[in-house]
Amino acid sequence: MALNHSVSPQDDYIPHYLRDGDPFASKLSWEADLVAGFYLTIIGVLSTLGNGYVIYMSSKRKKKLRPAEIMTVNLAVCDLGISVVGKPFTIISCFSHRWVFGWVGCRWYGWAGFFFGCGSLITMTAVSLDRYLKICHLSYGTWLKRHHAYICLVIIWAYATFWATMPLAGLGNYAPEPFGTSCTLDWWLAQASVTGQTFILNILFFCLLLPTAVIVFSYVKIIAKVKSSTKEVAHFDSRIQSSHVLEMKLTKVAMLICAGFLIAWIPYAVVSVWSAFGQPDSIPVQFSVVPTLLAKSAAMYNPIIYQVIDCKFACCQSGGQKAAKKESLRTYSFSIYFILELHKFLL
Repeated sequence: MALNHSVSPQDDYIPHYLRDGDPFASKLSWEADLVAGFYLTIIGVLSTLGNGYVIYMSSKRKKKLRPAEIMTVNLAVCDLGISVVGKPFTIISCFSHRWVFGWVGCRWYGWAGFFFGCGSLITMTAVSLDRYLKICHLSYGTWLKRHHAYICLVIIWAYATFWATMPLAGLGNYAPEPFGTSCTLDWWLAQASVTGQTFILNILFFCLLLPTAVIVFSYVKIIAKVKSSTKEVAHFDSRIQSSHVLEMKLTKVAMLICAGFLIAWIPYAVVSVWSAFGQPDSIPVQFSVVPTLLAKSAAMYNPIIYQVIDCKFACCQSGGQKAAKKESLRTYSFSIYFILELHKFLL
């Protein structure tokens, strides 16, 4: 009976934002809001500077960008969009101790966060699928050109636009978070009707589970392929073997990009799923803030990863070679492209 109660929609269920007299009033203490505000400010500044630099440096060589680099720039655009369009709303609200932009601002903020977040995840899905096809199916890499990458970008943005706009078209909604100073997809619709459950399940499948499954599948296959090539590389000279070791390390580091995003968002997804299908209002307000803040930090990770990769690669190439100095001056965007492209040389 308890299971049925937690899964079945309740006709008399009233979500928190309708029960509360003021749904936009903060449910946290002033001190907690100030800490969250300063935290989001730091995250926002670092993310804006890092991703902005990636885009700026890439724009200086836009005519020379390869397909993988184009996808990397798109990922930086998504992360920058989240930082510039979304974070100021939450930061101002935290320092004001309430959401100050009303329902219109709430729905805009929810749409923007969902749009850029979905675009970021789908971009990483496309990159992982591209890596899988190029490494595990050699013939694929011979025909992928710049215009294919641009077609892929159109599909990514159309996909993100479709799913982010569905709630605004009446199939769902965006609503305040339980703690009051942020807005998100209305997960609580699943508690009220079968239609709400269907909508939330579609969002979870097409915007989280399916992309995540493709990413995991792609990198599992890549790891298997890299391991199977180890015995073949052992027959080559020491120079090729050293290159193989470096490529193995760079392969693992490249996966940090997807892993960082998923680690940041999965706790928030778990809380959201429980809000939709678990015991109503059983998650303490203070507890729901932590996954939200962690998810909002995802846009900051990639520029840091790019820099770490760039430094590691420069160090690996050093040892009396002039290439080390040149490599250390590579831009972030070229660094990540190099990492993605190095996979194919294992074969």
